[in-house]
Amino acid sequence: MLQMMPPAAESTMVRHLEIAPEYAGQRLDNFLLRELKGAPKSLIYRILRKGEVRLNGGRVQPDRRLSAGDKLRIPPVRLGERIQPPLRPPPGWAERLRDAVLHEDRELLVLDKPAGLAVHKGSGIDFGVIELLRALRPDEPFLELAHRLDRETSGCLVLARTPEALRRIQEALRAGLVEKRYLALVCGYWNHGKREVNAPLRRNVLRGGERMVEVTAEGKTALTRFQPVSLFKAASLLSADILTGRTHQIRVHAAHVGHPLAGDEKYGDSAFNLAMAERWGLRRLFLHAHSVTLALGGREVAVSAPLSPELKMVLDRLATGTAGPAGPAGQGDN
Repeated sequence: MLQMMPPAAESTMVRHLEIAPEYAGQRLDNFLLRELKGAPKSLIYRILRKGEVRLNGGRVQPDRRLSAGDKLRIPPVRLGERIQPPLRPPPGWAERLRDAVLHEDRELLVLDKPAGLAVHKGSGIDFGVIELLRALRPDEPFLELAHRLDRETSGCLVLARTPEALRRIQEALRAGLVEKRYLALVCGYWNHGKREVNAPLRRNVLRGGERMVEVTAEGKTALTRFQPVSLFKAASLLSADILTGRTHQIRVHAAHVGHPLAGDEKYGDSAFNLAMAERWGLRRLFLHAHSVTLALGGREVAVSAPLSPELKMVLDRLATGTAGPAGPAGQGDN
């Protein structure tokens, strides 16, 4: 079990912890964020960068995954002198998340994440899904993101309610044993049938001052399987199964084969996006995490999230060829 100094000594004494088996597999930075409640991420990364945090006696990177029995040194941290007063969640978001629960049991929580809401705070964002949920559930002993979705993407988001569940989900994700299926509307008529895109991706490539993900032989393996669902003259609805979890994987792979996603301002076609907004009423990225299936402790959990009314409306208009009133482009369905 965890061995630690009493809470009263946190701010003035070094703490030495032994990592319990249920925390095995968790990233060190996420572990420290929970141990040092209220500490900003900037402080966590600063003490890691300066080598004040030691794992098994040595310096360590923030993304290092913990193992049972690891010895962790946490330096004295005066949280009260470093954190800002807590901010209040934006009106309405907490209520929306309360209504967005698709599945809940003693180990898991699966949400239908709204488009426009980040999964966690950072880079000018004060609240994400995890912060809002913790505010909604102050008595929840453990709640962590099991994976991530882009801010603009809606749909199934899995959170773990126990350290053991988090470890097992992340192991399954790394082993490719979690099935995640997306619905994506892409530019043009898709005439490829079932198609597998196996193209390595590299992130944080600077292009015009903006950080991008690009297909390059020097990137990490990325595999996406596309399959047509509904074909229209102007656009095509595809299902996309990702066998790897790279940043922006579906968006970059779709653009790579000449069919960028509708509403994608980063990798998409600006003329197509404008037409989708003005003629068909699309006001966001059309990418939805439609379903997730995972095995956990000998049981299978399968959850699906329906398309939002806004996205259904766009498909109905494309199917009938009936253009709707122009909506303000670039807004999420929030």
